[in-house]
Amino acid sequence: MHLIVIILGFTGVLGKLISCDSDVLVWYRMLIAFLFLLVYVYFNSNLYISKTHFLKLSLIGIIVAAHWLFFFESIKVSNVSVAVVCMGTSSLFSAILEPIILKRKFIVRELILSVVVLFAISIAMQADWSYKLGFFYGIIAAFLATLFTIYNSLYIDIVESEKITLIEMFSGFLLLSIYFLFSGTTPASDFLLKSSDLIYLLILGVLCTSFAFALSVEVMKKLSPYNVIMAVNLEPIYSILLALIIFGESENMSVDFYVGALLIIASVTVDGINKKKSFKNNNQPIDVKQP
Repeated sequence: MHLIVIILGFTGVLGKLISCDSDVLVWYRMLIAFLFLLVYVYFNSNLYISKTHFLKLSLIGIIVAAHWLFFFESIKVSNVSVAVVCMGTSSLFSAILEPIILKRKFIVRELILSVVVLFAISIAMQADWSYKLGFFYGIIAAFLATLFTIYNSLYIDIVESEKITLIEMFSGFLLLSIYFLFSGTTPASDFLLKSSDLIYLLILGVLCTSFAFALSVEVMKKLSPYNVIMAVNLEPIYSILLALIIFGESENMSVDFYVGALLIIASVTVDGINKKKSFKNNNQPIDVKQP
């Protein structure tokens, strides 16, 4: 599980290393992930899915594409640290959106922790207002990540996980292709990649998307939900450390930023501990969300 989280931690780093624009980056990522998963599903399952589920999952795939567009744009206009810290606001959006969409009661603990996250983000944003656009894009990315995660939960027991991701990758890729075709704002030359960009995109599409997903399905058969939650909580730490090592000074932030980041990570960790206690007391499975 920690290997998967470290791999996911490279996503932000790769987003900064790849020189092409965010929309072209996401187009290539979804194409590569789709092709890899197509082969995986073909040899391990079958490609059948009902039209209704296909259409609904395709709409979710559009949300996934929009999430990645805003996430990578956040990195482009600021840095990796800002983008991954903003993803911590997913808990805030989840506490509000999940009860509305899934029609369950609001949980006071989640709302309190969400307020803590909001406070932490405000502290982090005071670090450097030159990154305000990066914070804005990053928070939108977190909102969209929460949205597609909740909607995916409605289908996880109906459609195989690999098929869900396969369809979402295809629909996102298709939508971006239509946009490029009719908008005329992206010249064909933008799709010509440097050799380094091609290598980074293959790593992003195959290793950080398709492989990490397929491996996580197997891992979750062996680990408890609490183990998974605690491991996923470390993703922002891995991302920030990797970015500091690779990019050096461009990732250095003020003390305020790191105080805010630690508050976000701590609040998510506390939530995980509380869910562990709830799991023990009620002997019920707990909901694991991975934005």
